[in-house]
Amino acid sequence: MKIITWNINSVRLRLPLLLRLLEEESPDIIALQETKCPDEHFPFDAIRAAGYEHIHIHGMKSYNGVAIISKHPFTDTCIHHRVSKEDCRHIAASFDGFELHNLYIPAGGDEPDANVNDKFAHKLEFVDEMARLFKGQYTSDQPLIALGDFNIAPYEHDVWSHKQLLKVVSHTPIETEKLAGMKASLDWCDVAREFVPEDEKCYSWWSYRSRDWRASNRGRRLDHIWVTPPLKKKMKSFEILTNYRDGEKPSDHVPVVLNLR
Repeated sequence: MKIITWNINSVRLRLPLLLRLLEEESPDIIALQETKCPDEHFPFDAIRAAGYEHIHIHGMKSYNGVAIISKHPFTDTCIHHRVSKEDCRHIAASFDGFELHNLYIPAGGDEPDANVNDKFAHKLEFVDEMARLFKGQYTSDQPLIALGDFNIAPYEHDVWSHKQLLKVVSHTPIETEKLAGMKASLDWCDVAREFVPEDEKCYSWWSYRSRDWRASNRGRRLDHIWVTPPLKKKMKSFEILTNYRDGEKPSDHVPVVLNLR
């Protein structure tokens, strides 16, 4: 089974790229973040024509939005509202054999100080709430997947310069500490770092500000796939599809892929 997560940065604007991804990679399930699309305008017809009949979405105009697109039927679906906001950042779907949570954790604004930046406070509260949810409603022996744009690069080599980004939102100590707490909630396995050693650079996002993103390679690993212990032994391969950062009108994120036996 092939599972992909991708912050698409507007599903309608980048629909041709999405259809290309579905054709080239043929994932069983793809989770999208930042769809920026009200539910009534979601491109159902084009996606179903590509062979993906099962679609679970929660979207809004211009901002946020998440989707789970699947070849396989859901046994159940859910929309979650986090931190007392209905801002389309968390949906879940159950399949035969596991439950999948698609998350779009808030970016957090520019100032890494929760006392003066409400967006940063929102981000930290969101991650804390997810940790409480997982620990309170599940156990680590249940087969679960959590994936999406977590907007946090937790390890030293998840960013192009650990020292220069320690005070930049996405890699500050308080964010990495909060994410570590969420990861510990169910003994989650960070799939990428099971396949790519922690002393190797690993990125999934490159700023639009870089004219030649490949040459500068100032990336961050913001997009994650986590699995609980029952699925860890089923992991077969992992890949980051960097070629999707090229071409006309790309997202600043690229798809991240997990293959399970």
